Amino acid sequence: MTKDHLLTLIIGVLVGFIGGYMIHERMAEVHPQPRVHGGTAAAAAPPAGSPRSNLTNAPGGGAPNAVVQQLQERLRKNPSDAEAILELANLNFDISNWSRSRDLYLQYLELQPGQPDTLSDLGICHRNLGEFDQALAAFDRALAQAPDHWLSRFNKAIVLGIDLGDYDAAEVVVAELQEIRPDAPELARLAEELQRRRAAG
Repeated sequence: MTKDHLLTLIIGVLVGFIGGYMIHERMAEVHPQPRVHGGTAAAAAPPAGSPRSNLTNAPGGGAPNAVVQQLQERLRKNPSDAEAILELANLNFDISNWSRSRDLYLQYLELQPGQPDTLSDLGICHRNLGEFDQALAAFDRALAQAPDHWLSRFNKAIVLGIDLGDYDAAEVVVAELQEIRPDAPELARLAEELQRRRAAG
């Protein structure tokens, strides 16, 4: 093996190491995930995301790694920078890094308590980590702050019905949602899926 080959190999290993180090907080260059993730409701009926800031216009504009580095630098200088914490949490949410986004949302909520959108996103993180009781608690906290927060109600119905199989409780929540937001996206499909699962018993 020549010196050039050895140098190329070392550079490749270093680049791979750096890439692996950054990947856990790297945002794919895509738009935020759809409000109802995944395929059909019958396949999984996964949770709905909440509206979030425009991530593609985050500080630094282009490359996700540059955005993450800027946010991390802001937090090194000011660990209580709530805006940076939330932006980093959202980036992790959008690449389904549920444990990291959960921890960041919890950190943000210590600084800015009672934010319904953030509580709803926190609930989705808990749900995707199998932490169903914590998910329901987060959705209930969001609804205590904003009783008409339809995303939290929708996600609560998913956890109750799809994850826990409590169809009675889930259908009560769906009925409430039909009253306050009958045009909510995917609501009819969720109601049908709950009925299908109940019938399949």
